[in-house]
Amino acid sequence: MNMVIDFLKAHRKGVIYTSIVLVAAYTFYFIDEIRSTTMLEFAWRFSIPLVLAALTGLIGERSGVVNIGIEGQMLTSAFTGFFVAAFTGSLYAGMAAGVLTGLAMGYFLAFVAVKWQMDQIIAGVVMNIVAAGITSFFYVPGQILSQQMPRFAIPILSDIPLIGPVFFNRGFFGLATIVIVLTLNFMLFRSRWGLRTRAAGEYPHAADTAGVDVIKLRIANVSLAGLLAGTAGAYLALEAAGTFERGFTGGRGFTALAILIFGAWYPMRALAAALFFGFATALASQLQADKVIDIPQQFINILPSTLTLLVLAFAAGRVRPPAAVGAPYSKGNA
Repeated sequence: MNMVIDFLKAHRKGVIYTSIVLVAAYTFYFIDEIRSTTMLEFAWRFSIPLVLAALTGLIGERSGVVNIGIEGQMLTSAFTGFFVAAFTGSLYAGMAAGVLTGLAMGYFLAFVAVKWQMDQIIAGVVMNIVAAGITSFFYVPGQILSQQMPRFAIPILSDIPLIGPVFFNRGFFGLATIVIVLTLNFMLFRSRWGLRTRAAGEYPHAADTAGVDVIKLRIANVSLAGLLAGTAGAYLALEAAGTFERGFTGGRGFTALAILIFGAWYPMRALAAALFFGFATALASQLQADKVIDIPQQFINILPSTLTLLVLAFAAGRVRPPAAVGAPYSKGNA
């Protein structure tokens, strides 16, 4: 009981905001069950790749490395995952290929930005440009997937009204995203790895003095974070759309960076920020479908980008990034 009270005191604002959102959601649910469920499902499907991409940037920046190349990682992973699945006829082979592609690109970024100390912004931009060029050059139109990703229902949890069907009766990617967010939030603030990671992003010289190999830690973290970008790309190609086109990711990697900032480099806050983006897009689409508003579809399509600008303008000066983010580190040089 005391642990519950301590948790509520420590997370008072989060509990209050969550309670308000749940009350509003269930009020709408009892008024219009179909629309509320449809909108929340759309919001969550829209949010999944944004959450995974934001966590990719979060791990990197908490370690002290800026990752502007998330868009390129997602795009290349989506390309690889889709065409491997299309040519082999196996969604799981495509999933593995997409995730491993993200890992490989994460390692490349870590090696050139941390080991070679190339400017981190330039390294990320180069990744985006190369990814766009390669996926466009090797793109083969007309390929289709022979099957769809299966759905899994979590016993008991999937029976909860509204939340159950949306969050706990989904494909592999949706369920994995929830587990990843909860696990990363625990590991970042309750484990030795998390303490070392945060130290590497805030006070790398102090971490070095304490015996942490900052360079190896940054390389490992940025590389492994690429797995999440690869998962986001594979989700888009194999589950969300079931296809691939040139420029397929549509700027989601950059939107994820805004979500990362809006979430103040916290996994749970990044999840909430991604859901906000998703729900805002779902609401606009629903209002247009119900003819409450009558605006061209193009304006609905640019809503995430508009929200990105508004979020960055709002968050500027209100949140503080890790102190050493973007700064190259050389062992022993203070």
